[in-house]
Amino acid sequence: MENAEIRNLLDEMQAQVASFRRSLDLDQLEEEIAEAEHQMSEPNFWDDSEKAQALINQTNQAKATYDSFNAIANEVDELNVMMEMQQEEFDPELQTELEKRLLALKDRVASYELALLLDGPYDQNNAILEIHPGAGGTESQDWGSMLLRMYTRWGEQHGFSVETLDYQAGDEAGIKSVTLLIKGHNAFGYLRSEKGVHRLVRISPFDSANRRHTSFCSVDVMPELDETIEVDINPDDLKVDVYRASGAGGQHINKTSSAVRITHLPTGIVVASQAQRSQFQNRETAMSMLKAKLYQRELEKKEQEAASLRGEQMDISWGSQIRSYVFHPYSMVKDHRTNYETGNVQAVMDGDLDPFIDAYLKWHLSQQTEH
Repeated sequence: MENAEIRNLLDEMQAQVASFRRSLDLDQLEEEIAEAEHQMSEPNFWDDSEKAQALINQTNQAKATYDSFNAIANEVDELNVMMEMQQEEFDPELQTELEKRLLALKDRVASYELALLLDGPYDQNNAILEIHPGAGGTESQDWGSMLLRMYTRWGEQHGFSVETLDYQAGDEAGIKSVTLLIKGHNAFGYLRSEKGVHRLVRISPFDSANRRHTSFCSVDVMPELDETIEVDINPDDLKVDVYRASGAGGQHINKTSSAVRITHLPTGIVVASQAQRSQFQNRETAMSMLKAKLYQRELEKKEQEAASLRGEQMDISWGSQIRSYVFHPYSMVKDHRTNYETGNVQAVMDGDLDPFIDAYLKWHLSQQTEH
């Protein structure tokens, strides 16, 4: 790496640190942490354990934001000193270390910027992600299983745990539907970018005439809610069915009717769980999913009302097409909201979604800023 290139990169990092400093209000953040720590030292702090835990989580996040900023700022200062030493007297070992640390810092700054964009009320929560193939039989069901693999890979690459809450196998291949619980810090914040219709264009392996097919899958994403969020559900509005659970490939998980499907009659929302061993546990999981869906529905309704008051034409339903994956006649994945695209389709299908997530979060922030 040339010295001019190193200098440019360092200046870039310096500018990023200045930008973070402006947006963070470090003094305010420091005050909030001190106030929270004072509350934690009170003798009655654990009287309300859920509230106490929520404050601890919030404070840990604030500390992580504060400490990470200081670590990045200190690293930039240290690298600037190393750069000055290099300019005075060239040292090949120092040059190698400088380049290595600078590239590592660049990745750190990019990750930190992404984390700062996740400031929604539930961005830190686990995510419930559902995939539902559209019309088109085996072709769209196979597309569903490809998306399932993509999100599973993405979750594993980020150190998240990916649990299958419900799995309905396709008739010949793929899936009829799947529900995943993706557990990890900011899982919902990252994955909310994926809510919408995903379109695939390819030569179908199921078509003997080798014709090009277009398939669609809907992806729905909700935050997993904790017990502090209250959603009023009338038991009379529920239709509960139990059935035998079966996993991927059609094998039976157990021989009793432990899987639970709940239909919320007023809205038509259907949730199902078969991951747990007992019917009681599956019912609890399904109710938690229903709660998340109803809450999300209410939030979207309010957002639509606010948008109409502002005179915006805003479609936030998950019926809107957000991304196209073209395998033939050329290779491209394109997000229709941000216009971000890549020709490396295989990398995306292997879970490389971060550039799309990053572009979405920046686009979403710019949309909010405009209004």
